Amino acid sequence: MGLFLLAALIGVPILEIAVFIKAGELIGLWPTLGVVILTAVLGTWQLRVQGLATLGRARTEMDRGVLPTRELFDGACLLIAGALLLTPGFVTDAIGFVLFVPAVRGMLRKTLGRHLATRMETRVHVHGAAPHQGPGGPARRRPGPVIEGEYDDVTEEVSK
Repeated sequence: MGLFLLAALIGVPILEIAVFIKAGELIGLWPTLGVVILTAVLGTWQLRVQGLATLGRARTEMDRGVLPTRELFDGACLLIAGALLLTPGFVTDAIGFVLFVPAVRGMLRKTLGRHLATRMETRVHVHGAAPHQGPGGPARRRPGPVIEGEYDDVTEEVSK
């Protein structure tokens, strides 16, 4: 993961510079700068429209008492898209605009969900009991903790 991040931090700016140079050769300096500014403005507008819609759906889900997981994922994708669109460059803009497409976010959500489900492990540990593992490993059953307490029998005696 660290190597991938390092490659991205070095490779993306180099790729963006190369695309800027090529775009400048093809359409000129000022049109290239104009396109960069236009994509930032369009991205900001799209982020506002889709972000408010996602926020509205999240509020509706919360009002129904449902955790808005889909809306949270969409919001994270929109946040990343906005950051990419505000970063000058054609490659980052293309990735940012792709994240605005709901079908792409749905595909990412399903793919990431499947990936996390196969790699995730849940462990619950209660003081005095053995940990139980979820889908990531075998469950080990041991007697649970002993809970001491007092009680009073408050049921009425049935008269015969």
